[in-house]
Amino acid sequence: MREVVRLALEEDIGPGDVTSALCVPAGQKARGRFLARERLVVAGLDLLREIYDARGGVEELKPLCRDGDHVNDGDVLASVAGNARVLLECERVALNFLQRLSGVATLARRFAEQVDGTNCRMLDTRKTTPGMRALEKRAAAAGGVVNHRMGLYDAVLIKNNHIAAAGGVRPAIERAQQANVPVEVEVRTRAELAEALDAGATHILLDNLTPEHAAEWIREIGGRAQVELSGGITLDNVAAYARTGADFVSSGAITHSARAVDISFRLELV
Repeated sequence: MREVVRLALEEDIGPGDVTSALCVPAGQKARGRFLARERLVVAGLDLLREIYDARGGVEELKPLCRDGDHVNDGDVLASVAGNARVLLECERVALNFLQRLSGVATLARRFAEQVDGTNCRMLDTRKTTPGMRALEKRAAAAGGVVNHRMGLYDAVLIKNNHIAAAGGVRPAIERAQQANVPVEVEVRTRAELAEALDAGATHILLDNLTPEHAAEWIREIGGRAQVELSGGITLDNVAAYARTGADFVSSGAITHSARAVDISFRLELV
């Protein structure tokens, strides 16, 4: 988190904020408020401390809600007080993080609400902004979805290219079962499905099926393995997929297509 913050500040401020240095007296004190400008789910507030500390700190920082909270237009998310130059030079970086991460949390909440009342859980994916995965996945969790694997190191997901490189479904599964991590395998045909189940697969990924076809395949699996559905999952169709009997539905849109929400920063002199 600190490295991401450092890079963001370095990118924006560089050798110095010339506008604030020229326009604002060095010792000027100020107070600022972060305001929601639409209904949203909050995420990323803990980054504010990291941002301000990296630029010398502030005298006061008060989060007024928590990650995962639903807030309305006009609600104050946090207040801060300190040197005016510090508040100004950190303003855009702070807003970029809050707007992006709260956008992920807000979209995640909408997906989670669509599957509410079913026995299906909503998953995020690895389709994240490079360097921002840990933050975006934490924001997705704040919105109410379940984090899928963090990377290639904490779970096995055998996809079609792995199957091709391994020489088939069975050899891929048998080799993967040596690892002490969860193993999931993607199947594209009924023959691959039968081979995966015969090889002892306990987690099956079905990709790019219609809800109707997914329900047929899930009935065929008959509880012998947990099932995840993916591919083309949107807010408009996720409820239909969740009602197929799947255990999980995943969507990359939660992170790769989240809109930055509208949050503003208002400063006043002390």
